[in-house]
Amino acid sequence: DFGSMSKRPHNRRPHVTTPAQDLYIWKNQSLHGTSPVTTFGPKACMLQNPLAVMHIQDPASQRLTWNKPPKSVLVIKKIQDASLLQPFKELCVFLTEKNMIVYVERKVLADPVIQADESFAAVIQKFCTFREDLNDISNRVDFIICLGGDGTLLYASSLFQKSVPPVMSFHLGSLGFLTPFNFDTYQSQVTQIIEGNAAIILRSRLRVVKESREKNARVDKKGIIMTNGDSEGSRKAMQYQVLNEVVVDRGPFSYLSNVDLFLDGHLITTVQGDGVIVSTPTGSTAYAVAAGASMIHPNVPAIMITPICPHSLSFRPIVVPAGVELKIMLSRDSRNTAWVSFDGRKRQEICHGDNITITTSCFPVPSICFQDPVNDWFESLAQCLHWNVRKKQNYLSSKEDVF
Repeated sequence: DFGSMSKRPHNRRPHVTTPAQDLYIWKNQSLHGTSPVTTFGPKACMLQNPLAVMHIQDPASQRLTWNKPPKSVLVIKKIQDASLLQPFKELCVFLTEKNMIVYVERKVLADPVIQADESFAAVIQKFCTFREDLNDISNRVDFIICLGGDGTLLYASSLFQKSVPPVMSFHLGSLGFLTPFNFDTYQSQVTQIIEGNAAIILRSRLRVVKESREKNARVDKKGIIMTNGDSEGSRKAMQYQVLNEVVVDRGPFSYLSNVDLFLDGHLITTVQGDGVIVSTPTGSTAYAVAAGASMIHPNVPAIMITPICPHSLSFRPIVVPAGVELKIMLSRDSRNTAWVSFDGRKRQEICHGDNITITTSCFPVPSICFQDPVNDWFESLAQCLHWNVRKKQNYLSSKEDVF
């Protein structure tokens, strides 16, 4: 049961199976990964296409619809950017005039310029405020509006560790690969979203679990954790939902990073270099592409593994099915520890005995499109990354010799 609005059928594994049945079940697991949840927040869901094949819809047919008219919106503004103050005020006034309940972070309203604006004081009194990591608003927000760049969308994703409301991103930052909307016509565009007239793209996320040993535990020469009591009590697990990538690097040390990479329990390689990037298709156009990876459309069910400056000429980036489980651990003979970050945030050290498990999350980010998932992606490639930009070759006239 994924909320009161809808239920998603799921296959339960039998409690008792024979070895032959176990093999049959394993063979029939989908390499596409878990089916993504198609309800977003308390009121939004994806319009089902009856002509879709299997559970994967045509990217161009993914449309937003509302079970009930949306009443609340979360406005996320890039902090410490004076150029966004006026668009933020205009948008909030427009939303309150439409009788929308507007949620805003307290640190946004702490801006001295906003506090000093007396004409905006009446609007602020209508806001519902919250604080990150303190207040849970996952069941209160119908959709999200981001004012900023790609980092603003990443931050919005981090606020929701389960179902994410639809996200509308305005290009008010620097690059804007993930922000297709122009703020000049925000009134008509926001009105269309409220009416449920929009295409969406489901950006898959990674479910990351970092297990670390307690400081009072020690590791022997074989990498086995030695404790004085219950082994379960010596472990600490933290879970994250990642939209772009998980980066494991050598941190401040001068030695090579030396980490083991497992896929579905099997050791596939040891990364010796500056580190490794495990990214979603959305993250393939971020750090991964700068490290030499290919660019993957967000609708492709996959996970990309990209080494960072590997000390090997043959270690190329690879793409694996979205349904696999990856595990990263420090190699037993590693000279130093490593460091990990999640979408560039919450950076922390990886010690011997720690492990990081990565799978595809069943809670994607439903990003609202300007046109549709395909056209928006190629438009971003051309405008933001200048993909395949080259001066055209001159044609040959009929009098010129081909040779």
